[in-house]
Amino acid sequence: MEKHTIREAYKRYWLENGKRPVSVFALCKIIDIPESAFYESYSSLDGVESDIWLSFFERTLEQLQTDETYQQYSAQEKLLAFYFLWVQKLKEDRSYILLQKERYQFPSPAQFSQLSTFKQAFFEYATSLIKEGYLSTEIKERKFISDKYVHGFWMQALFVLKYWIDDRSVNFEMTDAAIEKAVNLSFQLIHSNTLDSLLDFGKFIFTRK
Repeated sequence: MEKHTIREAYKRYWLENGKRPVSVFALCKIIDIPESAFYESYSSLDGVESDIWLSFFERTLEQLQTDETYQQYSAQEKLLAFYFLWVQKLKEDRSYILLQKERYQFPSPAQFSQLSTFKQAFFEYATSLIKEGYLSTEIKERKFISDKYVHGFWMQALFVLKYWIDDRSVNFEMTDAAIEKAVNLSFQLIHSNTLDSLLDFGKFIFTRK
């Protein structure tokens, strides 16, 4: 049984019933497979949910990596391209995602386990962009701070996701604007001396206490 078939059946169940299947058996009954076939691909329904989010990321990255123009982009341009295409992929399943919002008050700490495999894959992607940024001098390497950059980009991804979920503008134009501003700001901070100044100020305030 292909994972894609199971994922699509799971999403369809959500869309038609407004809730997740009560059991693996209930989902298997819809696609007419034995439970044993399901467990060859997933260990639980939570695993299906997690893989759905990972698939959004993987399909986005696969398309970008076949684009010769993308390969010539700077690290900042690559991240912009990723976010723009990612929200386009998410739009294909917006109704399903909005149902998840109602369930989890999306995103919330309860949602983090569902996003765990996506998070791991995104960390690997962001880490590669950061390394490219060091080489191109887009990103300034800082002792004790550089290893936190990837966490900042993850929070940025969650911001983009939340903004897109709440966006009611035509064709989600406000999300596009938010992406551009967020990425530009983040690269300005980690490239220029602005972040260094903020860190120095923070140290000054802390030592005064």
